[in-house]
Amino acid sequence: MDPKPQTAIALSSLHVGTRHDSGPKHVTGTAEYIDDLVEPAGTMHAYLGLSTNPHAEIAGMDFSATLAAPGVIGVLTAADVPGDNDVSSNHSHDEPLFPVDKVHFWGQPLFAVIAETRELARRAAHLAKIDYRPLPFVTHVRAAQAAGGTLVTPPLKLERGDMAAGMAGAPRRVKGSMEIGGQDHFYLEGQIAIAVPGEDEDVTVYSSTQHPTEVQVMVAQVLGIRQHAVTVNVRRMGGGFGGKETQSNLFAAVAALAAKKWNRACKLRPDRDDDMTATGKRHDFVVDYDVGYDESGKIHAVDAVYGARAGFSSDLSGPVTDRALFHADNAYWYPAVRVRSEPLYTNTVSNTAFRGFGGPQGMLAAERWIEDIAYSLGKDPLEIRKANFYGTDSNNITPYHQEVTDNIIHRVVDELEASADYQARRAAIVKYNAGSPILKKGIALTPVKFGISFTATWYNQAGALVHVYKDGSIHLSHGGTEMGQGLYIKVAQVLADAFGVGLDTVKIMATSTGKVPNTSATAASSGTDLNGMAAFDAARQIKERMTAHAAKLHNVAEADVRWVPGGVECGDKFVGFAELAASAYLNRVQLSAAGFYQTPKIHWDRATGRGRPFYYYAYGASVSEVTIDTLTGEYTVDRVDILHDVGHSLNPAIDTGQIEGGFVQGLGWLTTEELVWDDKGQLRTKAPSTYKIPLASDVPPIFNVRLAEWSVNTEPTIGRSKAVGEPPFMLAMSVMEALSMAVASVADYAIAPRLNTPITPERVLMGVQRLAREHKQA
Repeated sequence: MDPKPQTAIALSSLHVGTRHDSGPKHVTGTAEYIDDLVEPAGTMHAYLGLSTNPHAEIAGMDFSATLAAPGVIGVLTAADVPGDNDVSSNHSHDEPLFPVDKVHFWGQPLFAVIAETRELARRAAHLAKIDYRPLPFVTHVRAAQAAGGTLVTPPLKLERGDMAAGMAGAPRRVKGSMEIGGQDHFYLEGQIAIAVPGEDEDVTVYSSTQHPTEVQVMVAQVLGIRQHAVTVNVRRMGGGFGGKETQSNLFAAVAALAAKKWNRACKLRPDRDDDMTATGKRHDFVVDYDVGYDESGKIHAVDAVYGARAGFSSDLSGPVTDRALFHADNAYWYPAVRVRSEPLYTNTVSNTAFRGFGGPQGMLAAERWIEDIAYSLGKDPLEIRKANFYGTDSNNITPYHQEVTDNIIHRVVDELEASADYQARRAAIVKYNAGSPILKKGIALTPVKFGISFTATWYNQAGALVHVYKDGSIHLSHGGTEMGQGLYIKVAQVLADAFGVGLDTVKIMATSTGKVPNTSATAASSGTDLNGMAAFDAARQIKERMTAHAAKLHNVAEADVRWVPGGVECGDKFVGFAELAASAYLNRVQLSAAGFYQTPKIHWDRATGRGRPFYYYAYGASVSEVTIDTLTGEYTVDRVDILHDVGHSLNPAIDTGQIEGGFVQGLGWLTTEELVWDDKGQLRTKAPSTYKIPLASDVPPIFNVRLAEWSVNTEPTIGRSKAVGEPPFMLAMSVMEALSMAVASVADYAIAPRLNTPITPERVLMGVQRLAREHKQA
């Protein structure tokens, strides 16, 4: 019997809920992280010696006891750096690998001990004797402002409309300030690097980093060599959240410096408390504001200053505080607006990127004055929010003069308001509070509008390298890094869909600067947008060659070659993908391509505060319900409903997980995660015993998450999808607002609670007592 003719098969990879490629490895413990790698023979171990003074001149360093300790190979200081003693991410030369004459924060790395084992290096590091000449120091935003407000990087001002006329024409004014706490990244896998020396100048670095190219640049800079001699590899990270965008530089550079000095592999992995002490956090902010509005709750003018604890060096404080201003509007139209940033020098670790990159702090302040307006008018804050939403054809110009053309916030909020039964629940809560003297409830619905793209325009580019082998299997490399967010599986889905093959045909390779050069950081929620399009471009090139080959081989026009699931149809003949690949090889058709993508339409002029820094916006909304105990300040988050816009989702399962995780991380930032510096300038919340991230028990017992399945990106992104990494983080603002309502209930909702974040039980209790006292006095 003749075999049945081969036909196209039904394959679908894109827009399908597919499990994370590392999921089975995660649950079985077989996913390899850097600390799991087999160490080369003779691997040395490094450990950092940290400053125990927040600001001082270094009078002397005595390493005699350290060098005499068992197993110690040597000590690295600034004097051992053959190249540039600098690991500043923006090339501002204000962040030394090791300081020369002065320390600027408690916990600043001063030196590294290199020993035969990690434990020997760790013990020896504590034997060093450092002589300090103390200098005055500041650790908080208000103290920095009082001391003269020294800035670590130039500030930004965004301005639109007539501020004087707007304020003068506003029947009502509200002035205030809000303290917004920082946050530690608390990635499960801490900072770590292994450096393996090669011949000549070569060194290979395995780094837990979101930005392999920057690590490559920094290692080359410190060693005084060309970048082509440094290869950085990243298979996966155990979490990043922005904390491994620039903060990995120092750890990789120290390991590489030791590896080349002693010509042996070197590994550096700090303890959790040292990691938390020596690495940057989310920026703390103090926002001072003046807002004019009318009796209907419509805003006329906003004037605000955003002071940020930047730390001792510029790091990413410039772009972080810029983005705070970009999101000072959240989803709201301001007829007149002036917002200014103050990235302030403090004697604390240099703060850095964190999920949302300043956007959450900007949005939080916007929700504060919405709340102020609502309580002053005796209205539901949701009513004030809806009254001030951006329009679609008018009232749609941002403070940075970008036109909002894709606004769907009205539909998102209206749908969630209905599906979560918000109005009936709010009425029931008001009634409940009237009859409950101890327990009080609150509910809130808050919106999110988040701009997608790097505001540093040159980062909006990506490359990919795709090989098709003779057996039809596919090799995928690109410049994005996997930190658990599902980037790898999404890009693999894009490639499998482009070629019409199953996902098991695509081999996901580790990210390597040796395969894809000049990569951008996996940040700004742009990983899939950029790398997915780059991989798609590589597939396009290969498919064009394979199409031409198939047409020639089967004597049909190229237009008659159609790509279908499983292969191509040449006229009425089906050719399987593997068969076509083998045939193409035999006929000397190139089956490899380097893809590239650059985001179109975007531009930004920081000097004028004008441009289109964002390619599009992602939208979302959440409703949270809480219960507080007015005697203790303790509270629970009882229910959360979310409707979020991810465009045409590439992978609904991954996107839903990102929304859930982002919300819970935002919940931690706003409620339990508190950073405390003592009067000596030392961070005291530097371990799980003192720094409280959300637990499984903190996840709301009723947690409803839906995608806005009707949404399709108006811009031609990959699959018409939208970014999902950062926007869901800000959905947690509804918890803050719900807590505010519960606290306000003790004063009959007549006084704005003005709770600072994180809203710990202590702050809830103090808020309850303050409002009860003020209400009684009134």
